[in-house]
Amino acid sequence: MSNGNLKYQFARLTIAEKLIVINVAVFLLFGLAGFLLRMPAGSLERWFELPKDFFDFLLQPWSIVTYSFLHGGIWHILFNMLLLYYISRMFFNLFGPKRFINVYFLGVILGGAFFLAAYNIFPAFAASQSPLIGASAGVMAVLIFICTYTPNQMVRVFFFNLKLWYIGAFFVLMDLAFIPLNDNPGGRIAHLGGALLGYMYASQALQGKDLGAGFSRMLEGLGRLFEKKPRKGPLKTVYRKKDKPAQSKEAYDKEARQRKIDQILDKISKSGYESLTKAEKDFLFKAGKEN
Repeated sequence: MSNGNLKYQFARLTIAEKLIVINVAVFLLFGLAGFLLRMPAGSLERWFELPKDFFDFLLQPWSIVTYSFLHGGIWHILFNMLLLYYISRMFFNLFGPKRFINVYFLGVILGGAFFLAAYNIFPAFAASQSPLIGASAGVMAVLIFICTYTPNQMVRVFFFNLKLWYIGAFFVLMDLAFIPLNDNPGGRIAHLGGALLGYMYASQALQGKDLGAGFSRMLEGLGRLFEKKPRKGPLKTVYRKKDKPAQSKEAYDKEARQRKIDQILDKISKSGYESLTKAEKDFLFKAGKEN
């Protein structure tokens, strides 16, 4: 498949499908690079994962977003990407890609903020050394957004039809229950941060407000910084013709009639009067009477 065709196929994907492709590509590239370079596990990822220490985070602030593109194993990325794919289809029945980007990445950011806060405020988290990786906070934000915006919509889960809010409540309760039991409770805290963002965003959307309007403007501003500006050539002096005064309809008709008369007279001079059509003879006769 040609490079141009790949670009075309990628461009046709929804923003959620593009995120899935990017996440899978990053997972494969990091795994392959680690194998080929014989690097210790996690040595590449540590520049992009979100560290638990706040001062370490200050040295790599980009990690508040980049951590969401890293995953700890095949089952981790498989579950996140499958869930993202299915809930994004419901999302795009209601909203466009701009709203999706807002919900997803604001969920990622708030989830990361909850993770940092938990590890730096509560002593219960101090024993764990695990950094934060995974797209779960963003996925949870989109899921809870949909569950809050259309809570009574029925969806098929295996052999059962369930209301969306049941599914959202199940995921939130699971995260709450596993915080004291999990060896990485910070990940569960990040899920709850994403879920809170989704709930708040949907609640505002139901009132006709866009919680992510400022975030959208910021992204658009960043996008303009990277736009290619047209190159300016040497300055040229441009002479503009003075605009002619607009002709009246009467003057325009008179000018058109005179052009037609001139054309008929030229035809007579070249081929004789008998070469004229009946319509041309009638026109010339009528024009002669008017003059």
